[in-house]
Amino acid sequence: MNNFEFCNPVKVVFGKGTIARLSALIPEGLKVLVIYGGGSIKKNGIYEQVADALNGFQWLEFSGIEANPHYETCMQAVELVRKEKIHFLLAVGGGSVIDATKFIAAAVPFEGDPWDILAKGSPVKEAMPLGAVLTLPATGSEMNERAVISRVSEGKKLNFATLFVFPKFAVMDPEATYSLPARQVANGVVDSFIHVIEQYLTYPVNANVQDAFAESLMKIIVEEGRKVLSDPLNYDIRANLMWAATNALNGWIGQGTPQDWSSHRIGYALTAQFGLDHAETLAVILPGVMEYMRREKREKILQLGVAVFNITEGNPEERMNKVIETVETFFRDMGLKTRLNEYEIKESDLDKLVEPIAQMGWVLGEYGTIDATVAREILRLRL
Repeated sequence: MNNFEFCNPVKVVFGKGTIARLSALIPEGLKVLVIYGGGSIKKNGIYEQVADALNGFQWLEFSGIEANPHYETCMQAVELVRKEKIHFLLAVGGGSVIDATKFIAAAVPFEGDPWDILAKGSPVKEAMPLGAVLTLPATGSEMNERAVISRVSEGKKLNFATLFVFPKFAVMDPEATYSLPARQVANGVVDSFIHVIEQYLTYPVNANVQDAFAESLMKIIVEEGRKVLSDPLNYDIRANLMWAATNALNGWIGQGTPQDWSSHRIGYALTAQFGLDHAETLAVILPGVMEYMRREKREKILQLGVAVFNITEGNPEERMNKVIETVETFFRDMGLKTRLNEYEIKESDLDKLVEPIAQMGWVLGEYGTIDATVAREILRLRL
């Protein structure tokens, strides 16, 4: 196991009726900005619950955060925060809303062009306090320090991370997910699964605790994910998926282990250029990464097969083939496409898709061997 330092300060408030706890979680006397997406929270009763909990607070709202939050929209919120002298930000939504809120929190006090936080990795020295009410389990953003933002005008999707944007708290009521469309539920399941994979499917470092934790999470996500679409009002299924998604990317399973994240980075351009959902990009790319890097990932692919999918028969090559096939089948069972041609993306599109990797100088994967040329080959495997 590699050396590590770890701290996660997020207070989790989990279970039925927990949105009412907001009044006790936000310090008295603070002026609050509630940030949310397209307005679904006004149809499913969550907005009303939040409003009731904020009774006695002075608060405003900012809506319209996109599924892949736009830098331009975030900057509109930054202007509102500065104008209205807001003290506290409350994200009500899924990972996109929480990511946007994190960027807003960092951008408000930032000296200079906030885009530099993303494009140049300029250090964040402070951020506004924020909290989260989770309505879509997927990204783990409610309990981590990272965010991903898109700039539509430049066709870019970039991430940043800083300890200053850890939420002060995360309110997680599984019943808030009951009204989600099946597509969003499926995306969340696949996203969660691949978050675990990116921290697990590298090479062994004898991190037995992290491996066992990761394998348990993947088994739960696969088992409960297959159930949730046919039994969407089952509280126990929803609760297990919500908590698994949070644990998939709150930092715990990645401590002391090598990590990959190439599927995520390669997928950014698919979202920015072709509008695919984040999980849709991952379902296409991950099997390609597994296939292209099968020699480097051999031991962990075989371990994944035994621990999560009970694949034990055949020689190692046959078992690896079966693991990759089984992972892709799981994505299809969740209703996601797994090939670029299913999105009408052709080989002639590949150069543009890997252009951001070359521009940013990224070398991806646990070995730092996936550059733009290799990324193109991985994408070609997925046509």
